[in-house]
Amino acid sequence: MHWESWAAFWHMGGRAGYVWGSYGALALLVLAECASLARRRRRALRRLAALDRASRPAARGQRRDAEPA
Repeated sequence: MHWESWAAFWHMGGRAGYVWGSYGALALLVLAECASLARRRRRALRRLAALDRASRPAARGQRRDAEPA
């Protein structure tokens, strides 16, 4: 496609609302997906940390692989 000026490019032959609106909607959806993935990652890391803490022995200083005295 060939435009005579930058104004004609931004106007998109009278379809600027549809074209730029769709680009804007796509950008919002991509940002929402990134935010959702970051939130899910943090939640998964917290769950893994909780599982790790729960699997440790109850007494402090006691190692799981240590033999009882």
